[in-house]
Amino acid sequence: MKQGQVQRIKTISEFHHLRGLPNAKHPLISVIDYSSIKRAADIGEVHWIFDFYVISLKKGIGGKMYYGQQEFDFNEGLMVFMAPNQVFRIVSDPNSNETRSGWMLLIHPDFLWNTSLANTIKNYDFFDYSVNEALFLSDKEQNTIDGIVRNIKLEHCSNIDKFSKQIIVSQINVLLSYSDRFYNRQFITREKANHQILDRLENLLNRYFHERISKDGLPTVQSIAEELHVSPKYLSTLLKVLTGKNTQQHIHDKLIEVAKEKLSTTNLSISEIAYTLGFEHSQSFSKLFKAKTNISPMEFRQSFD
Repeated sequence: MKQGQVQRIKTISEFHHLRGLPNAKHPLISVIDYSSIKRAADIGEVHWIFDFYVISLKKGIGGKMYYGQQEFDFNEGLMVFMAPNQVFRIVSDPNSNETRSGWMLLIHPDFLWNTSLANTIKNYDFFDYSVNEALFLSDKEQNTIDGIVRNIKLEHCSNIDKFSKQIIVSQINVLLSYSDRFYNRQFITREKANHQILDRLENLLNRYFHERISKDGLPTVQSIAEELHVSPKYLSTLLKVLTGKNTQQHIHDKLIEVAKEKLSTTNLSISEIAYTLGFEHSQSFSKLFKAKTNISPMEFRQSFD
């Protein structure tokens, strides 16, 4: 295949075939021992897209994975979550002597049909991160996750009966709930990296409102997230955990801060200030200002007289 080419894998059976694995026990769900996967010679050159969910825990890969724009290091045990239609690429280190271990859980959306999880799985932010942060696990956390996956594997490899799907879906729900808990823990414990994002957000908003606002207009959650190389949902989740406020609230707080500065230190009219802050209509600015401060811009200005 040509470098940069995108290859789509539509079915779990196709994945098994391409990776030299035995036939899948079930066409819509599979648990795979990562050490048994044969590495394709061109895996570092091709961008891959799956038509199914992938949850994986990998150790000893000795390389890097690119999911969206984010690079993941495989030097530590970590979990990665991929939704259908996400682009990823793996670059293995040919000099790595580490022993691969871990597992991959493949879930086709059709398996979830007519279950509550078909809708709720979309609510887990880690599947929606167009630029993701992998989930790093403690030994205790990994044991918990591994135990759930063993239950799923045992059930889907057994004789299928009318209870099988319900039991497996219940186990997937438990797996996702624990993962959600561990992600929220990670937002707190990975303090240095997260506070670097907070610092970058503050610097970015300062540049927007003092340098770029006249050219770019009001910043949006999407534009801020793109410049920070994270997805909108990831950024809002991180900020909510660390500060109690989402991205939109941070943008509004910075806007009000700059507006107060202009109202108290310049002779610009309310309309002129609104325009310099990216508003087409001064009424929209005044409405937002009052909603955030409980007083109008004019009342705020008069309080300094």
